[in-house]
Amino acid sequence: MDVESRQGKESPGGMAHPNYRSSSKKKRARNCCFISLAILILLGLLFLILGLTVFKAKKPVITVSSVVLRDLGVSFDITRLQVHLNVTLQADLSVRNPNRVGFNYDSTSATLQYKGQVVGDAPVPAGKIGSRETRPMNIILTVMADRLFSNSGLYSDVMSGGLPLTTYVKLSGVVHVLFKIHVKSSTTCDLYIDVLNRKLVNQTCHYKTKL
Repeated sequence: MDVESRQGKESPGGMAHPNYRSSSKKKRARNCCFISLAILILLGLLFLILGLTVFKAKKPVITVSSVVLRDLGVSFDITRLQVHLNVTLQADLSVRNPNRVGFNYDSTSATLQYKGQVVGDAPVPAGKIGSRETRPMNIILTVMADRLFSNSGLYSDVMSGGLPLTTYVKLSGVVHVLFKIHVKSSTTCDLYIDVLNRKLVNQTCHYKTKL
């Protein structure tokens, strides 16, 4: 009579063999690792797609609404060919943040220039502009007369009836979209003041933004 021997999956008494139980646990652990890895990859792809579409960093925009001549005082020293000049300008501008997250910008200064020479400035404190928010800013710029004494071109410009000035404002900050993105936005306005009639007759502004 042939006797059939049993080996493998079951041990005597109908119990599962220890090697089989160990193999089953390893398989379940391996499946859990694969599932976890797949979920992480899907989440990474989801965040990447959102970062490149919905939450893609956009450039904050500075817009100059108006520049107003608030005060102008001129006196001449004919003997020394010098001009004593007092000029106060008010610049009304706005900063629009088109991002779905806030824009944090550092403290800076708005400057008033005469032919490349800084003749006045005003502080712009650090702040935060919320998601899709537009923040108005009112800046008062005054010419510091002592900075103009050494400029030989001022006397001839004022005597001819005109004074060219330039305002410059630059904001630097960060937008947090998945990671930190540095943003710079600036505006430059070329102004021409009619000294005889004491009014601002020309204003041309240029805007620049960099991610």
